[in-house]
Amino acid sequence: MAATAEANGSATAKAKILEEIPAVAHPLAEKSTEIASNIKYHAEYSPHFSPLKFELEQAYYATADSVRDRLIKQWNETYSHYHKVNPKQTYYLSMEYLQGRALTNAVGNLDVQDAYADALKQLGHALEDIVEQEKDAALGNGGLGRLASCFLDSMATLNLPAWGYGLRYRYGLFKQRITKAGQEEFAEDWLEKFSPWEVVRHDVVFPVRFFGQVEVHPTGSRKWVGGEVIQAVAYDVPIPGYKTKNTNSLRLWEAKACAKDFNLFQFNDGEYESAALPHSRAQQICAVLYPGDATENGKLLRLKQQFFLCSASLQDIIARFKERKGENDEIMWSEFPSKVAVQLNDTHPTLAIPELMRLLMDGEGLGWDEAWNITTSTIAYTNHTVLPEALEKWSQAVMWKLLPRHMEIIEEIDKRFIAMIKLTRPDLEGKLPGLRVLDNNSQKSCSYGQLVNGVAQLHSDILKAELFADYVSIWPGKFQNKTNGITPRRWLRFCNPELSHIITKWLKTDQWVTNLDLLANLRQFADNSDFQSEWELAKLASKQRLANYIVQVTGVSIDPNSLFDIQVKRIHEYKRQLLNILGAVYRYKKLKEMSPEDRKRTTPRTIMIGGKAFATYTNAKRIVKLVNDVGAVVNNDPEVNSFLKVVFVPNYNVSVAEMLIPGSELSQHISTAGMEASGTSNMKFALNGCLIIGTLDGANVEIREEVGEANFFLFGATADEVPRLRKERENGMFKPDPRFEEAKQFIRSGAFGSYDYNPLLESLEGNSGYGRGDYFLVGYDFPSYMDAQERVDEAYKDRKRWIKMSILSTAGSGKFSSDRTIAQYAKEIWNINECPVPSV
Repeated sequence: MAATAEANGSATAKAKILEEIPAVAHPLAEKSTEIASNIKYHAEYSPHFSPLKFELEQAYYATADSVRDRLIKQWNETYSHYHKVNPKQTYYLSMEYLQGRALTNAVGNLDVQDAYADALKQLGHALEDIVEQEKDAALGNGGLGRLASCFLDSMATLNLPAWGYGLRYRYGLFKQRITKAGQEEFAEDWLEKFSPWEVVRHDVVFPVRFFGQVEVHPTGSRKWVGGEVIQAVAYDVPIPGYKTKNTNSLRLWEAKACAKDFNLFQFNDGEYESAALPHSRAQQICAVLYPGDATENGKLLRLKQQFFLCSASLQDIIARFKERKGENDEIMWSEFPSKVAVQLNDTHPTLAIPELMRLLMDGEGLGWDEAWNITTSTIAYTNHTVLPEALEKWSQAVMWKLLPRHMEIIEEIDKRFIAMIKLTRPDLEGKLPGLRVLDNNSQKSCSYGQLVNGVAQLHSDILKAELFADYVSIWPGKFQNKTNGITPRRWLRFCNPELSHIITKWLKTDQWVTNLDLLANLRQFADNSDFQSEWELAKLASKQRLANYIVQVTGVSIDPNSLFDIQVKRIHEYKRQLLNILGAVYRYKKLKEMSPEDRKRTTPRTIMIGGKAFATYTNAKRIVKLVNDVGAVVNNDPEVNSFLKVVFVPNYNVSVAEMLIPGSELSQHISTAGMEASGTSNMKFALNGCLIIGTLDGANVEIREEVGEANFFLFGATADEVPRLRKERENGMFKPDPRFEEAKQFIRSGAFGSYDYNPLLESLEGNSGYGRGDYFLVGYDFPSYMDAQERVDEAYKDRKRWIKMSILSTAGSGKFSSDRTIAQYAKEIWNINECPVPSV
């Protein structure tokens, strides 16, 4: 009764506070009192819920509407300014974007965080509680999508005229739930109500065709007709820069059928599903990110998604190019590459090459040579992987069925390439079967773009020396490196306020937020005891916040005084979460064998692993289950659980990362050398003062150079050793470390339950064969991995040394700003300049 009375009293008090604040529109308010009035105005006059409610959810949507007022003003000014100045613009095509929560980012970039916190306090709410109401937009899966979002932030912050293009997935990849059976997948619900950040553009609609046939006219021109036509409708999301008026757009396409496609006769005849079939097919295109492609229907749907993104985006780009011309001005297509740069983020949008050719030839009447010159001068491509299964491959039968006109264009590209090789490079004629486009390797069509880049120095070197070696000999100036980066706004300034405050205090400036190289000046304070004490307290605050989150989502209580050891990323055998958990199993077994006195001399550790396993990737799902089974035993073992905890963090996404990364002290980036293109989570961890244990793979190589070799726990085979080691394994020359065998045997003993882990463990055994032979060298790297972990334990015991290493990690992270990466793209690939919106 007392609790009920208290709740009623609180509700009455809140209602009284609300009554005192007038509901008045102040779209550009700066004072907290006016912001509070604007929020209340939206609660009453932009209603999404029943009246008289202003609980957390209602307050979130009203707050988002209020912030959006200012964004729309800046958005319109930016659009108008670009239209007036008519600069060259970049259009970034990506199948994925992992934006994270928009509210935190918007109030931070607009520099109104304190004003909104105060306004919400006046309305009876805390900003941090309101932020928690927002669901992450389910538009991506992993590093590829997060990189794209960091790039958008940097484009806006650097005042670059640039747009992002993607798809508006209703159900995302999936929401992960962990049960006793392991990982289960459920549809994401981020659009169950609506997103307050997107604006539908009913006037931006383009037709996208599938199937059909090609008509040849008497003049020789060709036209793609018939088949199925879906409407692409634009939904725009504002992307504000940090403390700048420039607000760019992320344009997401929704697939819809028209009212005329609804068969009223069939519906009235009781054939309800058939009547709405075109609408059902349209909805499938943007339903799910990466639908299963084991069936022909699955393959067709994936190809539909990729083409839908390319076609809608390119039609929009061409329309915008023509729109910027005066009504009576002749359109000079030769100017197109001087006004438009298109960047393909990985292999998914490579159909942009034949689609731009089709639009220019069939739609605008250009000849092949002119269209080809425009296309190859406009489109550039970023490669993100050397993994064979990640390279887009489509059978010619599927392509002819879905995109007959594009197959004609690809055949012509192929024919001309062969002729060029025979004429200019007869030495490569014998390699033509592997070089030509029509061998189901769309990687190769990407080489026809203006420029091709890798995303870390090691990765780019591998591309040039191995994957693209012959193309490099044909076009030596075409291949570049652009080491990835991350936005310091979201990944330090906003997610780690305590550490950000200390950095600003000791550097005596907050300019590091847009000039990350300034972090190097922290090195001078690395041995300062006062600075070290403040640094340690800031890390402890983040660890405590993370501990509270872990107990909330998993029920596992973890000790903030233990070493927080985190590996979060997509679950894949090459990323080697299996190596991590085998190391944890061995650690647990050794702790069990120790005396109580010996245990007290060890370094207490909390191992956290998170990430999603693709729904049909059996071994990845087995790894998820193993981590959870090990955790269930270790965390409930009273002899050991003061010294070791193993936690699987469910449903890893951007918002979870913003909690985990600031609280991390050791992060595992332990992929098989030569297999990770770059990685960007390694950059986020290093920026937040977290030390890395890792291989010489991807951007680890450059991070180690920047933070200092002494501040990086290195282990494992190098990329150039891997092929020889695999060959030796095939020849039966591998001798496993006894610790490795001990860890596997302990799992097989049933110590972690009755689940049959033999198929998973057998992938590490044998010398060759499908699913055998330890392709990712977990066994080979295990001993050096365990030795590196011993060095971690010893280093952590020396607190001053560890904190100094942590400071030097942050101080060495300046290179890894996405501002630096994007500035390089702008200058060296896109040839675009900043176009700041005037202040007045």
